[in-house]
Amino acid sequence: MGGAKRESALKTGLRGGHTFSFLLGILMKMRNLVAAAVAAAITLGSFSASASHSWNNYHWARTTASFNLQTLDSTVPGGTNANWPSLLGTAASQWSQSNSLNLVLSPFTNTSQSRRKCSAVPGKIRVCNAAYGKNGWLGLASINLDANGHISQGTAKMNDSYASVYAGDANEAKHVMCQEVGHTFGLGHTSEDGSSQNTCMDYSSSPTSTSPNQHDYDELAIIYQHLDSYNSYSTTSAVTAAEEHSMAGEVPLGHLVHQGAFEETWVAPDGKGGLWINHVTLAPPDAE
Repeated sequence: MGGAKRESALKTGLRGGHTFSFLLGILMKMRNLVAAAVAAAITLGSFSASASHSWNNYHWARTTASFNLQTLDSTVPGGTNANWPSLLGTAASQWSQSNSLNLVLSPFTNTSQSRRKCSAVPGKIRVCNAAYGKNGWLGLASINLDANGHISQGTAKMNDSYASVYAGDANEAKHVMCQEVGHTFGLGHTSEDGSSQNTCMDYSSSPTSTSPNQHDYDELAIIYQHLDSYNSYSTTSAVTAAEEHSMAGEVPLGHLVHQGAFEETWVAPDGKGGLWINHVTLAPPDAE
């Protein structure tokens, strides 16, 4: 991926103090979520340096030491080097080597219209690919935090409009799939400077950065070392009607709260006392 800093490809016209005020207003109204965030910050401060890439301690609530996370497969084969169903199967198998969670794949609606919308399903994660347009992102991971700050549903989307990027690098599609899925259960990045950490959670184009490593499994063990009083994930494979959520790469994704050389983070209220957190993996600035 290109490492040059760039202007956001997803415009909202809201920056600086306006963004801060917006977030502060949301957080003041969401006392439970604030409390969870503060507790997470305190807990993270006590973690050892051996595993330190939690995504703000976001995690699924669960009452057992490990859990099955239903993963809905709405992918179809893309272009060269982008056989998304196969790549999702590989990523699910690799992430399931963690002692904390097991991804249970199930086929789901994969019509063109359904994949483009990629509506979230409560208690599950859904993975889609479609031609979302030349909007500046290769991959988009979205998680919905409930009023207690726990992940309650999520989506991971791969953008086929940048087929040339995948065709030009045999490892890129593997990297993007593995990373976007990893975000949906609370992992952040091991680095954001383009250096290789030998994991898909970095931003390197190295062939060793296409799958999870032991550091990722150790981080998941830390994130999920405590139990919660309820389950925010679905304990059944049954699928309820997908929730309408039209942030599959469309503007606006919310408000930009972080921008790096390779990624952006956007936040939006969900209208139910929770938040949508959208993580964007940016396309190279010269991508066509």
